[in-house]
Amino acid sequence: MARPSTSSEQRGFAYLWTLMLIAFMGVGLTIAADLYATATRRDKERELIFIGHEFRVALERYYTAPGQPNEYPLTLEELLKDPRFPGARRYLRRLYNDPVTGKPDWVLVRQQGRIVGLRSLSTQRPIKQGNFDDDDVGLANKTRYADWVFTYPYDLFTPVPGEGVKH
Repeated sequence: MARPSTSSEQRGFAYLWTLMLIAFMGVGLTIAADLYATATRRDKERELIFIGHEFRVALERYYTAPGQPNEYPLTLEELLKDPRFPGARRYLRRLYNDPVTGKPDWVLVRQQGRIVGLRSLSTQRPIKQGNFDDDDVGLANKTRYADWVFTYPYDLFTPVPGEGVKH
């Protein structure tokens, strides 16, 4: 004959279910937090590529400005207001922060003292390793964001098959 369950046995069963529910919720929150962190990093990568393109285009417009010698700027501020022109000639609206570090701490890539590009200071490993646009092929398979260099022209330091590295 089966004995009737007591209220203490029922409470123990409810307690076990509550503990299991809390454990499942903890695992779910951990997975959700990891997915959120990955999505945030991917957004920062996309923003870094966008800002890199903005700087690249600004350097190109500065370099190819009509009526001026083909030269690169000495400072990033020259991209905000080109001192070679009497009126305001702007190639960038503002100086961007590095989205990965959150600071305006870009490493400037220089040739003969002039800015030909920039890169991030971040040593984090990029999530994106391939499938870049043609002007970003130099970003593929890099081990850190600091290796993502944005120059004008885009292949300034990228070896072309059959040629040496351009300097």
